Amino acid sequence: MPQERRVRARAGWFGAVILGVLLCWGAVVSGQNWPRFRGPNGQGVSETEGVPVRWSQGEHAWKISLPGKGHSSPVIWDGKVFVTCADAEAKRGVLLCVDARDGRELWRRQTDLSKYPANSLNSYASPTAALDADHLYLLWPSKDQTTLAALTHEGKAVWTTTLSGVHARHGKGSSPIVHGKYVIVSHEQEKKGEGVTSQWLAVDRMSGQIVWCVEEPPVENCSYSTPCVYRDKAGRAQVVFASNAHGITAIDPSTGDVLWKVPSVLGDRVVSSPVIAGDAIIGTCGAGGRGKRLTAVAPPDQNGASAREVYHLQGKVVPYVPTSVAWDGLLFTFHDNGLISCLDSKTGATIWSKKPAGRFYGSPICVNGILYGVTTSGEVVVLRAGREYELLGINPLGEKSHASPAAADGRLYVRTFSHLVCIGPGKP
Repeated sequence: MPQERRVRARAGWFGAVILGVLLCWGAVVSGQNWPRFRGPNGQGVSETEGVPVRWSQGEHAWKISLPGKGHSSPVIWDGKVFVTCADAEAKRGVLLCVDARDGRELWRRQTDLSKYPANSLNSYASPTAALDADHLYLLWPSKDQTTLAALTHEGKAVWTTTLSGVHARHGKGSSPIVHGKYVIVSHEQEKKGEGVTSQWLAVDRMSGQIVWCVEEPPVENCSYSTPCVYRDKAGRAQVVFASNAHGITAIDPSTGDVLWKVPSVLGDRVVSSPVIAGDAIIGTCGAGGRGKRLTAVAPPDQNGASAREVYHLQGKVVPYVPTSVAWDGLLFTFHDNGLISCLDSKTGATIWSKKPAGRFYGSPICVNGILYGVTTSGEVVVLRAGREYELLGINPLGEKSHASPAAADGRLYVRTFSHLVCIGPGKP
């Protein structure tokens, strides 16, 4: 990485790997927690059963008003739903915890914020919180400092780590993730000046102490992407970042060392997050409200081949803001202008493209082979995730939304500008 400066505190590699495997295995076995942006490992895939495909505006398990606006997604752990909200005028952020069964408020925690420049379509509550069995981790961005905080599931403060304020023309968007012993954050910046750096960093999830930090000068177009974890054939974990400045890059989660990179494959701003599609990792970039390039990258293999671009696409099937979802050898892209496309994930060949409703800013998810995407006008578009186009329903929420849905225990959780809606019977 050019001109990079690394601050490292070495940790036990073997213990981190084992703990990471156990945590990931627990999420897979339960299948009912939604612990971060776009669920387990950020891939937008759930195996929960019973989520309906059609409903009317009044047919909700429950619907509650939120104490502020925002575009973050709800996260779920053992029957509790957590979501962040913000009031820009009052300079206040709120973390809300509700009972997943009935929407009853369990607790809330308030944070003071300061104003900072941001795109009018963004919000002060755009980063989605991350969860593990012990804590909830969330980012509160503001002009002077960004706060990374850990709380128990009962709302008790555990630790707070202060990062630099937001220096990016469109505000903040990337969310934290948890891997093994670490909370990992992408904190890229655009403003030039003394003391301002772009950072990828990891903190100890129990103490909040910074374990490693990859720093470099601010970039031209900072990334709003949230990283994910890729495992090679030997099972070794690699944290994958996608950005305009670095292309698609894999980092050792224990040390912050760059393991491999394919630079210059994402030539514009990156908002969407990386998607693992079989043996490839897919990223997209865009500008001016539309997608410009979709790139599929193959990580290094056991035969000694270096990381490389497999294919790239340009044109109408490439999304800008929404993250795609991979399922059963297919890649489904939900475009900002409303087009939904089904691609062969190995080749990028278009299988079908349709425009059933309005525009998308939130990312789709796949629940047991069914796709759910929320339009900006507040309609949940439901399709079968298959090679044949099959529209199953277009369901109204009654309010605009820029957030991605969550799924757990047979229910769908959707955040609009000012409400949280639970759809489906699920578990009593």
